[in-house]
Amino acid sequence: MTASINTETLSPVEEDQIRQMVEVADFFNLPATIASPSQPDRFHYQITIEEGDRSHIVEFDESVMPDRLSPLVDWMTEAARRG
Repeated sequence: MTASINTETLSPVEEDQIRQMVEVADFFNLPATIASPSQPDRFHYQITIEEGDRSHIVEFDESVMPDRLSPLVDWMTEAARRG
């Protein structure tokens, strides 16, 4: 599943939620890859966030997802399902 979410198309409440989740996750300070042992049948995530002149990509699978990143992943997954 792939999705692109532009905060300019969100309600002010949703935009604020996203910004808070990115801040709580300390997203821009996460490593580009969060390594894990190879495990079959795991969800793999690649999240790119662009904010102003900053851009950061983080790749990980569900077995090593930091707890602080989970709310953001859950929100984005649900948004992708809604289309």
